[in-house]
Amino acid sequence: MEVALFNKNGKPVAYIAEDGETIYAWDGRAVAYIAGDRVYGFNGKQIGWYSDGTIFDIYGYRSGFIKRKAPVATQMEPMKPSRQMPRIRQMPQAEVVKPAMVYGYSRLKLEELLEKGAA
Repeated sequence: MEVALFNKNGKPVAYIAEDGETIYAWDGRAVAYIAGDRVYGFNGKQIGWYSDGTIFDIYGYRSGFIKRKAPVATQMEPMKPSRQMPRIRQMPQAEVVKPAMVYGYSRLKLEELLEKGAA
């Protein structure tokens, strides 16, 4: 089952595919993937953390949420276009030390954070 990811304003900007790993932007591009509790871009860079329905940036600040974890009202999910084939995953960078997760918001919008992995 696909799971929508919402930014801090409640806008749906991405979703986790049925495989529970691949994150697609709402335009159908595969932009990141989840490996354990880490979020990597297809470029191999670790861009954040995934914990209990919340996406945190690399510094431990909240950037996005699944619907049941969203602290704001969420907008309706638009229709999804066809998915593009994911790029080949680059070798992941060395593991980053996990920071303390905090409930402040990241300076990066969820869509900006995910684009760092698509570059």
